[in-house]
Amino acid sequence: MKIDWAALGSVFGVSLVVTVALVALFTLGITGLSRRERAAAQGQSAVLAVTGAYTCFAACAAAVAYGIYLIMA
Repeated sequence: MKIDWAALGSVFGVSLVVTVALVALFTLGITGLSRRERAAAQGQSAVLAVTGAYTCFAACAAAVAYGIYLIMA
């Protein structure tokens, strides 16, 4: 059996980048929700923060769904 190290490294690199991107998106979503809490405590509107947070969460869900689609196809 011969291992294709270049392909293995490529898969590792792509999975690392995608994982970091998903964590960053989720972190941005959590940050947006915490800004909503801060704005509510100060009596301000945080529509943009909530919209951004939901957009980040939707992007995370879409990326996970696409990953599942790739596994199943």
